[in-house]
Amino acid sequence: MKEYVIALDLGGTNSVLGLVDKEGKILNRSSFKTGDCPTIESYVAQCTESARALISQAGGKETIKAFGIGAPDVNYWDQTIENATNLPWKGIVPLAALLEKELDIPVYMTNDAKAAALGEMLYGAAQGMKDFIMITLGTGVGSGIVVNGELVYGKRSFAGELGHTSVRPETGRECPCGRRGCVEAYCSATGVVRTAHELLEQSKEESLLRKLPKETLTSKDIYDAAIQGDKLANQIFELTGSLLGEACANFATFSDPEAFIFFGGLTKAGDLLMKPLTQTYEQTVFDNYKGTARFLISQLDDADAALLGAAALAWTR
Repeated sequence: MKEYVIALDLGGTNSVLGLVDKEGKILNRSSFKTGDCPTIESYVAQCTESARALISQAGGKETIKAFGIGAPDVNYWDQTIENATNLPWKGIVPLAALLEKELDIPVYMTNDAKAAALGEMLYGAAQGMKDFIMITLGTGVGSGIVVNGELVYGKRSFAGELGHTSVRPETGRECPCGRRGCVEAYCSATGVVRTAHELLEQSKEESLLRKLPKETLTSKDIYDAAIQGDKLANQIFELTGSLLGEACANFATFSDPEAFIFFGGLTKAGDLLMKPLTQTYEQTVFDNYKGTARFLISQLDDADAALLGAAALAWTR
């Protein structure tokens, strides 16, 4: 009998469920708006309904091995979501236990960036690796650290928030987390737009970006300008890549990774981001780490990556 897992990518905007086999093929999926469920009870009811439809498509509950969830602000040890900033429900939410009770299937939950690292290890660029750091570059900067083939969780399972290490601790931008100069404040898609706003104000240089409305400027707009040879847009990516390279040089010292693997919309910039990143890394990293780490882009399709991460959690558990 063919075996499957149910995977859930729980995001602030959308919740996407998928039926996934052991080879990482997503056979069916469904989705709903997370915000349409203002209470955790309504969310569990909607999620249960969607999961049961997928289970039926799989041929029944006996074909389902487990249910994996990638979500923000997860306490892995307690299997709860704690004080999530971008979800409708506040406080401590025992989502895994609530779904397990409804579905009578083992349910496992982890932070979405850590799930991404598991997905990369099972299905993507990290296959065969035991030591690597996954960095997700989206609205924020997430990370998953794998050492000796195991995810690093820490005492309360919040280890590895590399986006909130500081590259400019005294003079840097304020980050929503309350610190100054965080990697996330510079190297996320949001951070890239903040850099553009600053440089456009500081510089008199002509730029294609000046023709675009400031309030709707995106990292994609900056990329489009950069590939057309816009000097200011290229400067933005050089600064972003160089700060990320400096951060990775610091990250290398605690886990000696075989590779850094990058995922998210900003990676579409390719060499515009990766060239200054790798150059700065090799210039600033401790000599023992020079030339030892690879810098790779995720091999997972953007649309499937979060689901495959949640599926990888289910399969590995």
